[in-house]
Amino acid sequence: MSYTYPYLNGLIDQAAGSSITIAVVYPCEEVSLRAAIGAGTRGLGKLLLVGPRERMTQVAADGGIDLSGATLVDTPDDPVAAAREAATLVAQGQAQAIMKGSLHTDELMGVLVGREAGLRTSRRISHVFLFDMADMPKPLMLTDCVVNIAPDLMVKRDIVQNAIDLAHVVGIAKPLVGILSATESVNPAIPGTLDAAALCKMADRGQITGGVLDGPLAFDNAISLESARIKKIHSPVAGHPDILLVPNLETGNTLYKSLVYLGHAECAGLVLGTRVPVILTSRADSPFSRLASVALGVLFAARKPAA
Repeated sequence: MSYTYPYLNGLIDQAAGSSITIAVVYPCEEVSLRAAIGAGTRGLGKLLLVGPRERMTQVAADGGIDLSGATLVDTPDDPVAAAREAATLVAQGQAQAIMKGSLHTDELMGVLVGREAGLRTSRRISHVFLFDMADMPKPLMLTDCVVNIAPDLMVKRDIVQNAIDLAHVVGIAKPLVGILSATESVNPAIPGTLDAAALCKMADRGQITGGVLDGPLAFDNAISLESARIKKIHSPVAGHPDILLVPNLETGNTLYKSLVYLGHAECAGLVLGTRVPVILTSRADSPFSRLASVALGVLFAARKPAA
């Protein structure tokens, strides 16, 4: 069975013709280099390929990849050096987004979260996935499945706010945020339920803005209006969330991969909370997912709210 992804395709169309410059960090194997050049070919921004020139040109020659539409920024053959150079390009105003190439995620993020890179903001850095699923009438965001392992209450506050900001950028004016746990009842034995209740009160007090929060919610009553009805849950979010906040990375990572591999979803992902969006793709991502992630990144860079 074939699936179509109209929402993500729409984002790609919106991003076409972008003037945003993307610093692609260490694209030194064929998959990452081809993904970057493919995004450039689709008009999703201008490309700075940051890495060892000789190695990048050799990979391109071996794979039959045309680099004529990109600018090569030569660095030593060291992923960390390439990441530092990309941060410098951002600091100098020469790039407005960063894309991960073939280096390890911890190598890239280790540089970007360092104070010397100058990319940190007052917010905690977090990751957001945006899913397009055949069985859902609208997109769904999931956060944080990649960066924060066991976030505490104040980190979750930043994770939620980052996701709400991204929702605004893609046109969701008042996103509905479901805060996930194992149950919809507050239970002191399950710390995530206490965090969920506190986050909702923080939203009431203006410490989280721009969205409608509810939780704790179990996954079934967060997603299914019928499940919420059966359990007599009266919620503005249950059954139609725009954003789901997971309690920890293990939960989020498992859920995200379940949606992709069992639910036939495609997704785009971004790291937010830095001065510029970071397009953080995985080696296992489909070519379409990589393209959609670039589109989401350049749209956020072009439309992001003021800090």
